[in-house]
Amino acid sequence: MAAKKILMLTGDYTEDYETMVPFQALLMIGHTVHAACPGKKAGEQVRTAIHDFEGDQTYSEKPGHNFTLNASFDEIDPASYDALVIPGGRAPEYLRLNPKVIAAVRHFASANKPIAAICHGAQLLAAAGVIAGRACSAYPACGPEVTAAGGAFTEIPVDRAHVDGNLVTAPAWPAHPDWLAKFLQVLGTRIEA
Repeated sequence: MAAKKILMLTGDYTEDYETMVPFQALLMIGHTVHAACPGKKAGEQVRTAIHDFEGDQTYSEKPGHNFTLNASFDEIDPASYDALVIPGGRAPEYLRLNPKVIAAVRHFASANKPIAAICHGAQLLAAAGVIAGRACSAYPACGPEVTAAGGAFTEIPVDRAHVDGNLVTAPAWPAHPDWLAKFLQVLGTRIEA
């Protein structure tokens, strides 16, 4: 397996599990993962939030861990990466306002590089205009944004993922096993027992 270089776009109040789990899992497999946030440098931290499903109309939110970035956003060159990971949480809501973030997402889409987005990560895909004519999943509250951006919102169980070409999406962190497995397939990563 050839190791891949993966960019993770994150920010304050990114969902804890959707940041920590893929970051650690992809590193464990042997890939290089650079986690970056606009306005922050390697060694600085973002706050995370834990979103849970406790029977309310939407998820609950609790403080998560501080996540240490290992890349400086201003030094990121999307062309030097093989794939993109977009965690959910509230971070995509404001990350989509940054033109350099939007340009990065568009680079991965136009170059047909693998993109894994989960939960509210679809907000970045919609803002970047890269899901028109594509099917993707997301947290159900993001479904109208997917549709408004010309995408086909795919409503699937919370523990499943959806693949449309280079795009791997899922509704929330319970989908990690399926989402990460499908992302690894799209990346061309083989794991043998």
